[in-house]
Amino acid sequence: MDGLNILKNGYLETVKNGSTSLSLLGRGSGIEMMKQTVLKDKLIILFPGDDPDVQEFFYILSGELEVEVDGELINLGADDFYSSKNLKEAVHFTAKTDVTFLSVSTHPIFHSLSDEISELRKIGEIVERKDRYTFKHSSRVSKFAVKTASKMDLGRDRIHNLFIASILHDIGKINIPEEVLKKPAKLTDEEFALVKKHPGDGADMLRKTAYADLADIVEQHHERINGRGYPFGLKGDEILTEAKIIGVCDTFDAMTEDRAYRKAFSAEYAMAEIRELAGVQYDPEVVEAFWQVLKEEGKIQ
Repeated sequence: MDGLNILKNGYLETVKNGSTSLSLLGRGSGIEMMKQTVLKDKLIILFPGDDPDVQEFFYILSGELEVEVDGELINLGADDFYSSKNLKEAVHFTAKTDVTFLSVSTHPIFHSLSDEISELRKIGEIVERKDRYTFKHSSRVSKFAVKTASKMDLGRDRIHNLFIASILHDIGKINIPEEVLKKPAKLTDEEFALVKKHPGDGADMLRKTAYADLADIVEQHHERINGRGYPFGLKGDEILTEAKIIGVCDTFDAMTEDRAYRKAFSAEYAMAEIRELAGVQYDPEVVEAFWQVLKEEGKIQ
């Protein structure tokens, strides 16, 4: 049924580190719901965060916790609840027994622990090692993309999703033969057809994970507003803003780094070319925001 998701006897992903297991039950709109089990005698620490608006909620399903607050020892058990927002100092909980609880965070954190994301990032690193000319490309694109999105006031949750998508935007290139990736001459039609499959292949990889909602961003990052991009030939507002941002940042980084078939262009030249195509291939608002980022960083005059 549209708008309803049912997950029976399962979870999206689980990570374990010996003393605790953390299962992602659901995510969306910047919120994550998790189920966590901590073994007896282990510590649970709530740390102050950089964002005072982030809230975390914890509902104990089973077991006992002990915490000292203002010199008083407090015992918590099943059906007890605690939450945090704008902590000033770390709070230490001790698991008196094995403890299982549900937690909800208004800031997504699971991706930093996710084995799935870690494996996909390894694929991206393999792709970049296959071609020395694109080494660290995705990392640079992600930094540009996040700064551009911030200029556009895209919102914390969308920026966070954009960060993950931009890091992973080229993982589909793992299926492109190395000789095609590194070819110094013009690609044949058949070779270019292989290259054009990488956004869809990367999206397919993401759709098999808990981060399936980011797949469309990856799939659309080579679409252009005039409909002359790939893989679908989408136009204008049919393309996600996040994908438009990656498209601009991706193009700039590709132009300003050496390639097997040419030397790098200057930042000034690359940006002038991109601005010339604003309103044709690239979203003018995205181009303007990216231009402001480059000016502030001193990369262009």
